[in-house]
Amino acid sequence: MDWTAIWLSVRLSVATMAVLLMVGVPIAHWVAFSRWRFKFLVEAIVALPLVLPPTVLGFYILVMIGAQGPVGRIYAQLGGGTLPFTFTGLLIASVIYSLPFAVQPFSAAFASVDRRLLEASWSLGVSRAATFRRVVLPLSVRGVVTGMVLSFAHTLGEFGVVLMVGGNLPGVTRTVSISIFDSVQSLDYAAAGRTSLLLLAVSFAILSITYALQKSMWAAWPTR
Repeated sequence: MDWTAIWLSVRLSVATMAVLLMVGVPIAHWVAFSRWRFKFLVEAIVALPLVLPPTVLGFYILVMIGAQGPVGRIYAQLGGGTLPFTFTGLLIASVIYSLPFAVQPFSAAFASVDRRLLEASWSLGVSRAATFRRVVLPLSVRGVVTGMVLSFAHTLGEFGVVLMVGGNLPGVTRTVSISIFDSVQSLDYAAAGRTSLLLLAVSFAILSITYALQKSMWAAWPTR
C-alpha cells in the first residue's frame, strides 16, 4: 500500500478544507443574503465544478496557474516559483474543484436562519458582522460541518484535476487516486484493491460520523 500517496492525499484534503472554510464562508454569506438581481451568475460560477469534466476544469486551472497565466505570473513575480506540478498548485486546484461542496451547504444553512432573529439583533444595535458571528454561525453549525466534511471527502478521492495540474510525482503530487490508477495500469489489482478498500472505508466512516453528529446536534438543539 502506497502510504506516501495516502498521507499526501490526507494533507491535501485537510489543507483544502481549511482554505475553503476561510474562503467559502464569506462567499456563502454573500450568496445567502445578497439581493443583487444577477446573483445567479455567481452561483452558477461556484457550481461549475459540479458539471464540468474534471479534465476540462484541470486544463483551465493549469492555464491559469501556468507560467504564462495570470495567477502563475503574479506568483512567480512574488518569488514563489512555478505552481504546476507542485503541492501548492494542487491545493489551488483542489480548492476550486471542491468549492461548491463547501459553499452550497454553507449558504443553505445561512439562508435557513430565521430572519426575525437577524432583525432583532440589528434592532438592538448589533452590527451585521457581529450578528453573523453571534447568531448566524452558531445556528448554522450543521451546514458548516457538512460542507467541511464533504470538501474533505471530495478532495481525498479526486483524480482528473489532480492529474492535469500535478501530474504524477511521488511524494510531491502523487495522490492516492493516482496511486490506484498506477496499480491498475501495472496490473497489480491486489494493491489497487487494498488501497481502494481503505479509501472506501475512510470515506464511509467520515460520512457516517458526520450524519451521526448532525443527528445528535439536531436532537440536542433547543426548540424554543
